[in-house]
Amino acid sequence: MFGISFSELLLVGLVALLVLGPERLPGAARTAGLWIGRLKRSFNAIKQEVEREIGADEIRRQLHNEHILSLEQETRKILSPVQEPAKPVEPVAQNSIAPATEAAPPAPTTPTEPAPTPVASPASHDPTLPPRAP
Repeated sequence: MFGISFSELLLVGLVALLVLGPERLPGAARTAGLWIGRLKRSFNAIKQEVEREIGADEIRRQLHNEHILSLEQETRKILSPVQEPAKPVEPVAQNSIAPATEAAPPAPTTPTEPAPTPVASPASHDPTLPPRAP
């Protein structure tokens, strides 16, 4: 806390024992503990009052929510499939010389490109992803 080591505390205790004596040392330690406790409580009360006045809790929550929203947007950008622009359709030439009585059967359509595979959702235990908000 203040950088006081055990040896320094032991030295202060020995000096207090020599100055106050064994009869008054327990009462002095008890009184010092009570005063330190009161100071801590008053500082905590002042700190809470200042935070309430400033509205630090609300600001902290708002910043946290904005951070979570930005993480969700980044995740959606990363996980959303990249959409390719549509290719223009070439017009099919019709043969106007063919007799009207003969109808040609429609040509079977075969896709030239394989269908896109669905993107698997990431596992919930993936350590590379940020934690999800409840």
